[in-house]
Amino acid sequence: MIPAKFDYVKPGSVAEAAQALADGGEDAKVIAGGQSLLPLLRLRLSFPDVLVDVGGIDELRGVTDAGDSLLIGARTTHYQVVHDPLIAEHCGLLAAAAATVADPAVRHRGTLGGSLAHGDPAGDLPAVVLALDGTMVARSARGEREIPAAEFFVDYLTTALAADEILTGVRVPKLGPGWGYRYEKFHRTAQAWAIVGVAALVRRSDGHVAEARIGLTNMGSVPVRASAAEAAAAGVEATAAALTAAARSASDGTQPPSDLHGAPDYRRHLARVLTGRALVAAAGA
Repeated sequence: MIPAKFDYVKPGSVAEAAQALADGGEDAKVIAGGQSLLPLLRLRLSFPDVLVDVGGIDELRGVTDAGDSLLIGARTTHYQVVHDPLIAEHCGLLAAAAATVADPAVRHRGTLGGSLAHGDPAGDLPAVVLALDGTMVARSARGEREIPAAEFFVDYLTTALAADEILTGVRVPKLGPGWGYRYEKFHRTAQAWAIVGVAALVRRSDGHVAEARIGLTNMGSVPVRASAAEAAAAGVEATAAALTAAARSASDGTQPPSDLHGAPDYRRHLARVLTGRALVAAAGA
């Protein structure tokens, strides 16, 4: 299909982009790589009056060492996330998950910020940033604010970003010694959306799990934390048997969707199985 008619603006700075959004009002949209928005435009599921293209704003790209955290520009592509040495050293889970996104063509065009701002619960990276306790940095003509990942995802394809705000970056705490990680997902083909995905982080101490964090993909209208499984895993011996047992709580409290790819019960089963695998791998058990 052909998208509905819209005006197109390509600002040269974040300040200009924020002003363009403010001028465009409720019916303005931001586009960067276009991985998620272009299909919606073609299907007329989204029909903005103004499209603000931030694809040429270099200040939105790159990774900065901010002391105890990394600040990742929203325009940083999935490919750059996979290959950045700072992310590999301090936040390997994000790189591992980004490597599973779609195919090489999409990873070269799609951006971290675009994936998060799109707010699709079937996307890989929202659940990962949620498990990492990341923080979104948003900018508008009114100023800048930070939004914790736990508050950022509001509903299906809906985030806490105001209509005049641009997601400029993501602040991710560095993982210190003792942390292991794993991203597991089940999908029909290598390029398909995850039917269920699991982002797991485990911090070991004296042969036990000192802390576990688990983010679930496609198990609700937003990415969710498997809080029951996190609590069950905390303090247990870091063995495959103990972690697999803790994973049985992974689907507790979730409301997975029902679609052509799987019923809710099927997704709950997948969540438990994949969480077990991810915890075992993250703990090195």
